Amino acid sequence: MPGFSDRDRGRDRGYGSGPPRFGGSRGSSGSSGKYGNPGERLRKKHWNLDELPKFEKNFYQEHPDVTRRPAQEVDQYRRSKEITVKGRDCPNPVLKFHEASFPTYVMDVITKQNFSEPTPIQAQGWPLALSGKDMVGIAQTGSGKTLSYLLPAIVHINHQPFLERGDGPICLVLAPTRELAQQVQQVAAEYGKASRLKSTCIYGGAPKGPQIRDLERGVEICIATPGRLIDFLEAGKTNLRRCTYLVLDEADRMLDMGFEPQIRKIVDQIRPDRQTLMWSATWPKEVRQLAEDFLKDYVQINVGALQLSANHNILQIVDVCNDGEKDDKLLRLLEEIMSEKENKTIIFVETKRRCDDLTRRMRRDGWPAMGIHGDKSQQERDWVLNEFKYGKAPILIATDVASRGLGYFFWQGLGMTVPGRVRGMVHYWRCPDDWPLHCNAKTVVKHTKTRCLIWTASCLP
Repeated sequence: MPGFSDRDRGRDRGYGSGPPRFGGSRGSSGSSGKYGNPGERLRKKHWNLDELPKFEKNFYQEHPDVTRRPAQEVDQYRRSKEITVKGRDCPNPVLKFHEASFPTYVMDVITKQNFSEPTPIQAQGWPLALSGKDMVGIAQTGSGKTLSYLLPAIVHINHQPFLERGDGPICLVLAPTRELAQQVQQVAAEYGKASRLKSTCIYGGAPKGPQIRDLERGVEICIATPGRLIDFLEAGKTNLRRCTYLVLDEADRMLDMGFEPQIRKIVDQIRPDRQTLMWSATWPKEVRQLAEDFLKDYVQINVGALQLSANHNILQIVDVCNDGEKDDKLLRLLEEIMSEKENKTIIFVETKRRCDDLTRRMRRDGWPAMGIHGDKSQQERDWVLNEFKYGKAPILIATDVASRGLGYFFWQGLGMTVPGRVRGMVHYWRCPDDWPLHCNAKTVVKHTKTRCLIWTASCLP
């Protein structure tokens, strides 16, 4: 079947019969009862690798153009893209899409996107992930990391046996927020469609029923927030016996949000010879420790600096002013911004109350504004984001609930109040990347079509 993977020839046979091939029992359910901490019902598995079915994870065939490329040219490319590599046996980067040697069912989708060339993290990350090695990728959010791990995941899955009834996912992506999980799932669905891979997204704040039904039908790719996945594992609604490809996306953010105990419980349920890919915007000691515990003989790829740094593709302005001046400055700037067609604006505020108050005032004055924060239902948040995405409500007022959930939009970013989490500022202003607050009263990094402006009554230390 042209353009499809070999898995399609058996896809319509459905699930097989008989006991699971990958250990455990079918339909096991967690016991009822109340436990103090998430994951307390999950026992750490003791794996015997000799008894586990073998699986393939090295599918990389170096393209002749990559093989012939002089070492000097490779070094020059890495320097120009600020790529540094640490670890053994790291393949050379691929400078063009065809050099990655993806199967037809992947290349056909890439071709339709009209991308010019791989991003730096993709160029270096694809050969590494396709080689089956564990890796850590340190890069700005929005640098193309989602495809860096999803395309190799699709290749990995297509080389594994079909799912049987009762099997859990082959690829598990852990993400810190439901917004990020939903974005990743959209990409997984788009690129997995050609080889008929099924994916689902499970997260808190939404009904469990549809998510459970997806898992029971069988999905090759599961994108999950740690808390909801723990719930389903404890209740026996899914399992990780078949998981051989694990991704920790935005690991630093998951640790900031206190998910480390849940992550460790989840990873204990996955066979130790899996392939693990960890992605992070920063490299603090907590993330380093997680990598040492979960990854084996890994290669680390850094694109840019290890410390939080401003995105140089965005004009950033900090305007120190009195608190009472901010609203007037906002309205004047909005008149300028919204005079240009198809512009979108996000206004970040510190509190939910401020979000609601400002939204009401702006709508009363005729501005097409909508608000989003953590007290809104998931259904309402999805609806608001969809209205913003398609330009029906081009002004979005948000708290940090949307800080990493807006990576695919182009917008003007305005900040009414500096948030309390200074480190989190790297995730506040995105188009589509992140950037932190620089403390200059007026800081202009680089003028582009996108700009971000913060009004604050005092300068941060």
